[in-house]
Amino acid sequence: MHDEPIDPFNGDPADPTAGLDDPGDDPTPDPLTDVERQDVLEDLADLEIYQALLAPIGVRGLVIECEDCREPHYFDWDLLRGNLRHLLNSGRPRVHEPAYDPDPDHYVTWDYARGYADGVHDTLSEGTEDEPGAPTAAK
Repeated sequence: MHDEPIDPFNGDPADPTAGLDDPGDDPTPDPLTDVERQDVLEDLADLEIYQALLAPIGVRGLVIECEDCREPHYFDWDLLRGNLRHLLNSGRPRVHEPAYDPDPDHYVTWDYARGYADGVHDTLSEGTEDEPGAPTAAK
């Protein structure tokens, strides 16, 4: 099983991208710093939570505003997870392009997903505050 989409032209001599430079071909890519690596690991952990909470209500993934092209990019859960793992393993982001005709109503931003997860966490925490021995919230 693959964590990412399989390249349909892999090994094909007629690959239309064969002449393009692959950033992964650089023999000495700069590794991620410890802080960058930790950030990617945290993003992967957060992504698991967001998917568990949002997929059952019809959210297909996250939308990210691309810094390079200034356009929104829509990522399904598995594709985003694969991209983060690729970054973690190679130290380089993947070349990307916008999804084909995504329905923006099925995608949310990282901030929305984080706020949703925080809201669920806070709601669940409120139910335990009245129990004996439960920590009380600082006011």
